[in-house]
Amino acid sequence: MCNTVLVSDSIDHTLRGSWTQSGAGSARLSAHAVRWLRQRTGIGAETTPAVPSSLVDVPESALPSAARADLVELLGQEHVLTEPAQRLGRAGGMSYSDLIRRRGGHDVAVPDGVAVPADPEQVQLVLELCVRHDLAVVAFGGGTSVVGGVGALRGDKVAVLVLDLARLSRLISVDPVAHVAVLQAGTRAPEAEELLAAHGFTLGHFPQSFERATIGGFAATRSAGQASSGYGRFESMVEGVRLATPAGEWRLGTAPASAAGPDLRQLAIGSEGTLGVITEVAVRVRPVPVETRYEAVVLDGWQAGAEAVRALAQSRALADVTRLSDEDESEVQFELSGAAKSRALRTLLRTRRIAEPCLLVLGWHAATRQELDERRERTFRALRRFRSVGLGRRVGESWRDNRFSGPRQRDTLLDLGACVETLETATYWSGISELRSSVRAALLRNLEVDGRRPVVMCHISHAYETGASLYFTVMGLRDGQDPLGQWDRAKRAATEAIADSEHATGRGTITHHHAVGTDHRPWLREEIGGLGVEVLAAVKRTVDPTGVLNPGKLIP
Repeated sequence: MCNTVLVSDSIDHTLRGSWTQSGAGSARLSAHAVRWLRQRTGIGAETTPAVPSSLVDVPESALPSAARADLVELLGQEHVLTEPAQRLGRAGGMSYSDLIRRRGGHDVAVPDGVAVPADPEQVQLVLELCVRHDLAVVAFGGGTSVVGGVGALRGDKVAVLVLDLARLSRLISVDPVAHVAVLQAGTRAPEAEELLAAHGFTLGHFPQSFERATIGGFAATRSAGQASSGYGRFESMVEGVRLATPAGEWRLGTAPASAAGPDLRQLAIGSEGTLGVITEVAVRVRPVPVETRYEAVVLDGWQAGAEAVRALAQSRALADVTRLSDEDESEVQFELSGAAKSRALRTLLRTRRIAEPCLLVLGWHAATRQELDERRERTFRALRRFRSVGLGRRVGESWRDNRFSGPRQRDTLLDLGACVETLETATYWSGISELRSSVRAALLRNLEVDGRRPVVMCHISHAYETGASLYFTVMGLRDGQDPLGQWDRAKRAATEAIADSEHATGRGTITHHHAVGTDHRPWLREEIGGLGVEVLAAVKRTVDPTGVLNPGKLIP
C-alpha cells in the first residue's frame, strides 16, 4: 500500500542482487513507515548496503575447453558465456538467503558457464552434449526461485552449466475455438499476457513474481497466482508439455482428458528441472475480462475471517481474488499506507467495534457487468452472517495497483538491516488455525534478536472447498553476526512444525506453491513416503541415467 507500482516487462533477468536496477530506490518507505518499523522491530537503526557486483567473489570457470568448443560449435560464440559477470547473472534465485549471500559478496554458487539455446531442438542437443562431457545442467528462466531451485550445484559432475531459456520466448499457436495456446518456456509472464491479449485472451496467472517469472518456471514449480481462486493453479491450466531429457524428447498431453493410464503430465509439472527441461507448454486461456472490480472489507479476528473464506469456498462464492490478511499483516498494510490514513481507518474500525481487524480483499473478473454483479452479490450474500466493515473500492484497488510491490519493498527493508522472507504451506480447514499458530510460534521463537521480536504476518490467498494455503511473511531485525544461520534455524523450525511427525500425515504440506528445491528437500520423504521417493528416483534414472539434470534439488 505504498506508491502505485507499474508492472515492468523490461527487468533484466540476470539482475540478481535486487528486484530492479534501482533496488531500494524503486519502493521508498514513508518516514512514518520507517519510524513504525523501528519502534516495532528495531529495523532501520542503521543501513546495510550491498557490495557492488564487481566485488563479489566469482571463482574461475571449470568448464572443460572441449565442452566449451562443442557448445560454441552448436550455439555460436555469442551464446556460450563464461565471463564472470555473465555467470554471476545466472547464479541462484531470489530468496532471502540468495540475496544476503549476494549482498555480502561471498559464498555465491556461480555456474561455470551459460548456454543460451535458440529453440527446443538446441535444448535437446545441449543436454546430450552435457551427458557426453559429464556436465551438470540447471535450467534458468526468470531465476525467481525462493527455495534454492536454480542454485548452480555441481553435484558429482566436472562442471555446472546454466541453460538460459531467454531466447525461447515465442507464442507458437493459439486455438481460439478450444481456448488453448502453446508458449515457449522462456516466455516471461508480461510478454505472454501481451502476446495473448493480441488474440483477445489472458492466462490469468499473476503471482508476485509476475514481472520476472516464465511460463516454463510456472509449470516446473506448480505455481499459483493471486487470482487462482478464479483462474486456477497453473497445473490446472496445463494441457500439454514438451520436454528435453537426456534420454530423448518427451511430449505429453493429447486431449482435454484421458484414461490412458496415469497422467504423466503431472511428472513434468513440478519436476523442477530434475526430470527434463520444459521447452513448450500448452495452456488453457480465457477471454480477456471486460469488467473488473476490486474492493475490501474488514472482518473481526482471524478465526472469523478464516470461517468467512471457508464459507465462500464451500458455497462456491469465491471472488477470483480472495485474500484474507491476519491482524499483523493488516496492521502492516495500514501503517505502510501512511499516518493519516492509518489513524482515520483505526478510528472508523473502533467506532464499528472491530477489535482485531483482518483485511479481506476481493476481486472479480467478468465478461459482462451483469455477470460481475451476480458474482459479487453471491459473494456478499455468503458473508452476511459475519460482522464486517466495508472499505469500498479504493482500498481494494490500492491493493491491486500495488500487488507486485513486495519484492521492491524487500530491497528497501534489506538496506535497513531487516531479515525479511516468506514461507507457505496448506492444510485442511479443520487444522488451519492450529497450523498457523504452530508456524507463527516457531518463527517468533527463532527470529528474536536482542530482545526485539519480529512481525510475523500470515494470509490466505488460495482457498479450496476442503482447505486453504497459509502464506507467512516475516520482518525482523537481522542478526548481523549470523544472518544466514538466523533464517535457517527459523525456517527449519517452521518446517518441522508443518511436517510434525506426531501427526500421521503432518499438519500441512511442506510447500503449496514455492516448490521443493534444496530448502524443502530434507522433508520430502516425510510428505510422500519412502516409496514415493523411490518412484521419483526410478523415473529420474530412466530419463536422466547419468544424473546431469539439476543435481541436489527435489529428490532426496
